[in-house]
Amino acid sequence: MIGIQIMVTLVSFDIDGTLEVGDPPGIVSIALVHTAKRLGYLIGSCSDRPISHQESLWQRLRIAVDFTVLKHELASVKARFAAAAYYHIGDTDVDDYYATGAGFRFLKADAPGRQLWPHDLFVEPPGGLR
Repeated sequence: MIGIQIMVTLVSFDIDGTLEVGDPPGIVSIALVHTAKRLGYLIGSCSDRPISHQESLWQRLRIAVDFTVLKHELASVKARFAAAAYYHIGDTDVDDYYATGAGFRFLKADAPGRQLWPHDLFVEPPGGLR
């Protein structure tokens, strides 16, 4: 019997300056995070905020995430999860540094950067998910 392995997309979100609920607020809406979850992506946060803060944020938003890590530990997420693609969305050069160093594709969380995101990353398939 041949095993079938389904590879998913993994998306890591910075919080401050990235998510609309960050301090300062960013361009990534909570609706977009819900879309990623609905698409079956592995999602979580990678932030300078303590893990307890990250966990409490996701609990308040009622979003079950797959991981919460400190920014410098992003490589541990890649080691833990097999995925077809790894993305980190953040707003700073520090985000870029840790994301690319961990083998993630960095997506800049600003209006010009948003234009460079893969166009199909958060698009639901026609007719919805089955």
